Amino acid sequence: MSRGNSAFADHAFHVLMVICALSIFGIVLLILSELMLRSSLAWHSFGLRFFFLPPAPDPTTGQSGSYWDPVNGNFSALPFIYGTLVSSFLSLLIAVPLAIGLAIFLTEMCPKFLRGPLAFITELLAAIPSIIYGLWAVFVLVPLLREYVNPLLVKYLGWTTLFVDDNPTGLGYVAAAVILAVMILPIISSLTREVMTAVPHSQREAVLALGATRWEMIRMGVLRNARIGIVGAVILGLGRALGETMAVTMVIGNTPAITRSLLSNGSSMASVIANEFSEAVSDLHRSSLIEIGLALFIVTIIVNAVARILVWAVTRGAPASTH
Repeated sequence: MSRGNSAFADHAFHVLMVICALSIFGIVLLILSELMLRSSLAWHSFGLRFFFLPPAPDPTTGQSGSYWDPVNGNFSALPFIYGTLVSSFLSLLIAVPLAIGLAIFLTEMCPKFLRGPLAFITELLAAIPSIIYGLWAVFVLVPLLREYVNPLLVKYLGWTTLFVDDNPTGLGYVAAAVILAVMILPIISSLTREVMTAVPHSQREAVLALGATRWEMIRMGVLRNARIGIVGAVILGLGRALGETMAVTMVIGNTPAITRSLLSNGSSMASVIANEFSEAVSDLHRSSLIEIGLALFIVTIIVNAVARILVWAVTRGAPASTH
């Protein structure tokens, strides 16, 4: 091949790679612009009140109505924001201790013959489709909660008014939180292992040389140095929990209401879109659902960006894992 042809091929390859890279930004901008365009009707009708709007009074009785009433054209995203935050943060309370404990075991304590299979099974959980998690939750988790767990929560924690026996089905925020915890556990655990592995072995040796026990070495020499990355891993898991759709839709109960009890039915931002978009008949109804999608899209991007920055702050320049 002549020198001129080689230079042309190099230039064409460079242009092609630049186009591939810029296409990612183009896709994101197209999604964002389409969501903004399709949600303009709801934005002009409600403005920022859409996210904080209390239930409008019923036109016939004058009493407080529903947050989400497509028949009368009353739309407020507040119950779905509440349901998303409650289910997501409950899932973090369950998943974070388990994920960090698993990461510590795999990184610092696990025998070599067990490390590979256990890490593989953990990562396999992240590859299971969410609909499979939803089916498992419906047939296994929800009956388990209904028959055994929820009665115990009501008996011993009912005095807090957070666990009131007003929903005998087993569906609700707790069911959604448990299935979300199972889904985000491998994400948090894998990233936590990555940032813990990035901590130099000299830190471990220095702490042990001062007479520390293994637990003190892990706590002071590893976790303290990896804490920023662990926070990033938790936030990344939160981003997954915020946007999860099918599994949550199948177990949260899909009721547009705000209740104090965590055993009550609720709804999330993703689940209401999945449930109602195909059945929306009015332009305002569809526009309101798309505006919820726009808010979820923006929040997910911000949460994931913050998480990636925190993880990168710990793992940058770290050698590849040898575990």
